Amino acid sequence: MNWTKHTNVKGEQYTYLDLLSVVSHYNKELERYPYSIRILLESLARHQETQALEELIEYDAKNPTGVIPFRPSRVILQDFTGVPAVVDLAAMRDAVVKLGGKAEYINPEIPVTLVVDHSVQVDCAGTPDSLAFNTEKEFERNLERYQFLKWAQQAFDNFDVVPPETGIIHQVNLEFLSDVILEQEKNGEKWLFPDSLEGTDSHTTMINGLGVLGWGVGGIEAEAAILGEASFFPTPEIIGVELTGALSPTATATDLALHLTQLLRNEKVVGKFVEYFGPGYQKLSLSDRATIANMAPEYGATCGYCPIDQETLNYLRVTGRSPEQIELVEAYAKANHLFYDGSETPEYTRVIQLDLGEIKSSVAGPKRPQDRIPLDEVSENFAASLTNPSGPQGFGLSKDEINKSAAIADRENAMHTGDLALAAITSCTNTSNPSVMVAAGLLAKKAVEKGLQVPETIKTSLAPGSKIVTSYLEKGDLLKPLADLGFDIVGYGCTTCIGNSGPLSEEVEQTLKKNDLVVAAVLSGNRNFEGRIHPLIKANYLAPPPLVIAYALAGTVTKDLTKEPIAENADGPVYLEDLWPTKEEIDAYIDEHLDPEDYQAAYKDVYQSNERWNQIQTSEGATYEWDEASTYIANPPFFDTLKETLDTPPSLTGLKVLAKFGDSVTTDHISPAGNIALNSPAGQYLKDRGLTYKDFNSFGSRRGHHEVMMRGTFGNIRIQNQLTPDVTGGYTRSALTGEEMSIYDAAMDYQKNGVGTVILTGKDYGMGSSRDWAAKGTSLLGVKAVIAESYERIHRSNLVMMGIVPLEYLEGETAETLGLDGTETFSIDMPTEPEINQLVTVTAEKDAPITFQAKLRFDSEADVEYWENQGILQLVIRKKMNEENN
Repeated sequence: MNWTKHTNVKGEQYTYLDLLSVVSHYNKELERYPYSIRILLESLARHQETQALEELIEYDAKNPTGVIPFRPSRVILQDFTGVPAVVDLAAMRDAVVKLGGKAEYINPEIPVTLVVDHSVQVDCAGTPDSLAFNTEKEFERNLERYQFLKWAQQAFDNFDVVPPETGIIHQVNLEFLSDVILEQEKNGEKWLFPDSLEGTDSHTTMINGLGVLGWGVGGIEAEAAILGEASFFPTPEIIGVELTGALSPTATATDLALHLTQLLRNEKVVGKFVEYFGPGYQKLSLSDRATIANMAPEYGATCGYCPIDQETLNYLRVTGRSPEQIELVEAYAKANHLFYDGSETPEYTRVIQLDLGEIKSSVAGPKRPQDRIPLDEVSENFAASLTNPSGPQGFGLSKDEINKSAAIADRENAMHTGDLALAAITSCTNTSNPSVMVAAGLLAKKAVEKGLQVPETIKTSLAPGSKIVTSYLEKGDLLKPLADLGFDIVGYGCTTCIGNSGPLSEEVEQTLKKNDLVVAAVLSGNRNFEGRIHPLIKANYLAPPPLVIAYALAGTVTKDLTKEPIAENADGPVYLEDLWPTKEEIDAYIDEHLDPEDYQAAYKDVYQSNERWNQIQTSEGATYEWDEASTYIANPPFFDTLKETLDTPPSLTGLKVLAKFGDSVTTDHISPAGNIALNSPAGQYLKDRGLTYKDFNSFGSRRGHHEVMMRGTFGNIRIQNQLTPDVTGGYTRSALTGEEMSIYDAAMDYQKNGVGTVILTGKDYGMGSSRDWAAKGTSLLGVKAVIAESYERIHRSNLVMMGIVPLEYLEGETAETLGLDGTETFSIDMPTEPEINQLVTVTAEKDAPITFQAKLRFDSEADVEYWENQGILQLVIRKKMNEENN
């Protein structure tokens, strides 16, 4: 079947796979398909996935069936998740060589870009030297990791590294890396096809704002895509979000993102595609679209897709893309029916309507991004959270806690409950959006003019998402007032939002430790899970950048900023309305100070522009020279016993419960990214290797070293194991000795005695970041199965890809209703030939056996293969060896 057509752009002829021809062949009408489904149809047809194409052609929006093999056009990595992925590729090369193959069998088959953006930490803040100091510390701490990445740059084809000090991965992707429509030479023809991608960061979905279909996956799944394997996922429901009206002058894109996060979480869009449309959609700037697409992981969707339209072309023009590329995008998108003009509404599973005029100023917290609080209710909500039961929206404290205070050594003023300890403009969600960044700058300027200052006990920081932010803030003289309030630039990367907030002042930290005071952080990020932002700050609120500054000036979350003065100056009280810039002021500033040439300058020679990076020396060759002394990079044990032929999967009998958790256990709980505690198993390991505490760095930076990461698994200071209800953190009670010990020590004891383990947990297990170490660490601890009430999409997939069996309680059943307390011994009757979503029998032995059925969450035939091979990477190695030998 010939479904190809040709189009001419600037005298060049291009070939493309014509969607109208495809659907017409099957007697279907193209306009019924959502735009995101059209992109998947094009990919399946172009890759000749005939069976999957025929299933998707029959797409029933109300009841989608089938499984889609997705082959992204490219993969994007950030360094926290990318380094372990590249470590695995290097280890796979060693494994292939050990089996008699060539190292080059393992090589990227599609373009891969790694952006180094997660390693900068805010050690220094509030001074003009902050950027230089933090950058020097970053290179000093991470030299081993950077040497490894420099090796990978020369060892692998199709592999580029964007060096540090460039920007956050998603902003770089949005502003520079994506061409929206890609071009490839094939059989002497120039082919056009949509850009699509997978990324090892949950917020890869930000690229959806540009009309590019992509989402976050675990590093394991990304590695498979890099090596030519398809990602399999059930055909999704597509939830249409019809936007009407327009944002009010006081509402920001962040307010819209927080509103949608709450709304869509309540609408239960987990694992579904969200697609935006409607007259309100067409009024949103592309930066606003990127802001709401970025938050898709927070509302639980696989993606938040924004179809290509005129605003997409406008953004490409503003960000300095070439006229030829813009014309090519427009010609292809219109010719292949991927251009949205509002004239047709596809068939969605259901449609959720939202009037943009309803959006009000708000924040989210104190522990989850979906817990939105209108600005006028924040102080009241915080007070209530103190006495609410301990959980996502409460701290379980007494009513006297609100009046608690503590003196600070060498300071005149005390700290009180609800005082701010940290205020950070950070994260891809907002720093990509000029409207909120300019608003923050203008608010800072007005505050400085009124003589206001931020209390010295608050750590303040500004981490722009790319150098373009610095450019336009500097051109209009807004960097200085920001710095005058302590918001000096601390680095270009993901800082506070990932937990790289660095230390508070020593006096403040000692006060918080000694008095266990509930203080707050306000940040412009997308994540505020327990223990993530800073281990000593319990209440964390997400807010638009201008509100971050407003709260910093107020110094507390116990004030109602809509009614009470933020501060006082010589002329009397100053209110938020006195500082808040008008929409006209913001728009005028952007029009005057944002130029395409600035974007072109910011990204000129981006791969070679960092001299410090260029000077790093490294080894060369096809395989990596592992350094046994390194505490950052190590050869993982995943392939130590690998054979070319399949082994029998392990028996799932006699399993003890390693831990029993409640609802909403995040990947941050399972595998922390931030601080490594001094007396934790990981801290003890580093001490034994001769490191002092100041050199521990973070878990995120050490993801290339399995010994550190497995010791950190289930090690978050806020995780609550129900087997040890009297202590929080990574502890459990051993079924072998009855002793309370760290989860890591218990796991090693179980393995030494040949005992497999199981995890029992509640709803939304694995929500949050697409963190492959949450599955890798679980595997290395000897966990054979997880039994949960429900899973977040990426983590379920990662568990299967590490050979762990994910089981789901049947509807209406939980550990509690079945009478399971975690002291039982479990046996899982795993079939020899598992089927998708089949029911399996589980027996829990204690005083009397408890037998129940659970759903086997193998969601595709590929999942069965991963289980049989005890992991996707083992499967890939066997396939590569088989291909080359035949």
